[in-house]
Amino acid sequence: MTPAAERTIAWLWYNQLMYQTLHESDTLVETHREKGNMRTFRHSLTAAFAICLLLLLAACAPSVAGQTNTQQQVTINQTFQSAASPIPTVPPYRCGAWSSNNAPNANSTITIYARITKNVAPVSGANATAVVHFRSGDQPIDAQKPSDNGGYVSFTVQLQGQQPGQIPATVDVTFTNIPGMQGLLHCTPAFFTPQ
Repeated sequence: MTPAAERTIAWLWYNQLMYQTLHESDTLVETHREKGNMRTFRHSLTAAFAICLLLLLAACAPSVAGQTNTQQQVTINQTFQSAASPIPTVPPYRCGAWSSNNAPNANSTITIYARITKNVAPVSGANATAVVHFRSGDQPIDAQKPSDNGGYVSFTVQLQGQQPGQIPATVDVTFTNIPGMQGLLHCTPAFFTPQ
């Protein structure tokens, strides 16, 4: 091969290499330009969305211009406290009743307890009666003996399926012949709900 032919081949090879390099760089420039255009579009879209959101928030905000704080003044009459109702007095005799089992089986036997007090001290010697309010009717029960030294009495109640399941029943207890007191004393009722 002659030196002129070698130069010609080298020149052709160099030109082809340069053409490929320029063509590839043009492709890279186009790809970069497309990515840049997409990035610009996304930035513009995000900015437009942010501006719309700010305008929406500003439109929903309450208007402050020209408003004054118009709260009414509250005055309390000085005779208010003197007109208050008096605190009720606690009755000296009190009693309450409760069940040994608030969720018994329908055919079980339960015990109803009651306690009587005078100024928080137990009252002994008071007689008590109870009435169980079943759905089918009332059943009166007498205590076996008067209240003991702790003020307690108890009643045995045989349910025998008299109350349907999941329906509550109440028991009213009343004390009579209370030492130092005339009349009857009705207790807060006991309750139970057969299962």
